[in-house]
Amino acid sequence: MLETGDRRITLAYDGPVAVITLARPDKLNALDYEMVLALERAAHSIDARPEIRVAIITGLGDRSFCAGGDIEAWSSHTPEDFGMSWVRHGHRAFDALARLRQPLIAALNGHALGGGLELAATADFRIAEDHVKLGSPETGLGIIPGWSGTQRTVRRFGSQLVRRMAVLGEVFTAAEALSLGLVDAIAAKGQSLEAARDMAARIAVRSPSATQATKMLVNAAEGEESERVLEAIAGTMAAASADLKEGVAAFREKRKPRF
Repeated sequence: MLETGDRRITLAYDGPVAVITLARPDKLNALDYEMVLALERAAHSIDARPEIRVAIITGLGDRSFCAGGDIEAWSSHTPEDFGMSWVRHGHRAFDALARLRQPLIAALNGHALGGGLELAATADFRIAEDHVKLGSPETGLGIIPGWSGTQRTVRRFGSQLVRRMAVLGEVFTAAEALSLGLVDAIAAKGQSLEAARDMAARIAVRSPSATQATKMLVNAAEGEESERVLEAIAGTMAAASADLKEGVAAFREKRKPRF
């Protein structure tokens, strides 16, 4: 188990698989400010390890994958702090997860509501246990879905489905979520992590470079980090070229390059 700076966010490595666990079941795995920062650190740690081929994010307990932002953590913020600190740092953490080089699987051990659904949306695949419910209840509390619940969720799930959850307040069962494309598979209660590990094993035997490039290209097609994806892939091609080797050699030898 590796340190993330917060014992309520754990990070473990098992061969080519990384597992992030939200470990605050007494609070339905709701996120406070320190947990948000720890999620971002966990994502950066995974991304920096080329030997890791796939990541999983899950929660402890069977009641909640993540209840979103802890209302006690954000309700006391001034409007300025809420927007410039709470929302911005949440975006940074969720962006880091969504933009991992490795595919990310969300094992939904419990309900994914509000920010919990937004967290699940950072994953490339979602496996829900059969008792799970998904929705975006924020407007019923007088707040908006602020961690890309009107942006990434629209790109990944479609605008009308997001309207039904965020504007009408519809909450979907796991079976309904599967039929609507909110999740990719259903597991029995208590079995989502094992199902995610099985899916991870299928991914881990595939070409890591091709898999990661494909994930990045799909992200770009969705409007997720398009500029970085294109330049990363172009940079990889340039770095493998004879021109780069000649250019670096010429720089070191203080001469004009012979391309």
